[in-house]
Amino acid sequence: MNHSNTPAERSGGLMRHLPLAVILVVAGIGALTLRDHITFDTLRDNREALLAFRNDNVVLLGLAFIAAYFLIVAFSLPGAAVASVTGGFLFGLPLGTALNVTAASLGAVAIFLAARWGPGRALAARIDASEGTLKRLKTGLHDNEISVLFMMRLVPAVPFFMANLLPALVGVRFVNFAVTTVLGIIPGAIVFTSIGVGLGAVFDRGESPDLSLLWEPHVIAPLLGLAALSALPMVIKAIRGKRDI
Repeated sequence: MNHSNTPAERSGGLMRHLPLAVILVVAGIGALTLRDHITFDTLRDNREALLAFRNDNVVLLGLAFIAAYFLIVAFSLPGAAVASVTGGFLFGLPLGTALNVTAASLGAVAIFLAARWGPGRALAARIDASEGTLKRLKTGLHDNEISVLFMMRLVPAVPFFMANLLPALVGVRFVNFAVTTVLGIIPGAIVFTSIGVGLGAVFDRGESPDLSLLWEPHVIAPLLGLAALSALPMVIKAIRGKRDI
């Protein structure tokens, strides 16, 4: 007797999709309602209160910052760039970078696990059972997981949400995802945090931070260089493979 479609199993299958569904719903609502609230203007208007609170409660503010940034990343809410710069503004470069990396990494892991627990498990199983292009692509990915995951973190053109979601859907190893996330976002976190360190002077001039400098050659070139370096093992494998043919 086949029990594969019992009500209990169907209910369990739906429950596995619930975390990712919640993330997507909250992300949609946040995109519509929070875009005009998590801004540099909001930070400018509250800078004195935040700095005063930090001076008296730096640990509490640090924990609150991690929680807020985690929610922004985990639910793909608008304001991630503002949050990263705020980390530097409130806590300076070393501590701000550490807090930014911690919060962003935890949020990324939350998305990954939600997707893996839901559709990711079934999709990965289907790809494993398939033949042809999809199976070859997944095999190639698994042979070069570290390199591919590092490249997704280091190339600015890859949206952060997609770099969290896609690996879960194709079944990459959690440890590899976690390690490459933490290490791979450090260079970008340093850049954003360093902008925040000078934010007070920018506000004093009545200006807003110019994030377009992230695409300046002296900023983007090192990131692309790291991405190319992460791809080097794949290139070496490909060259060796051709020599063996």
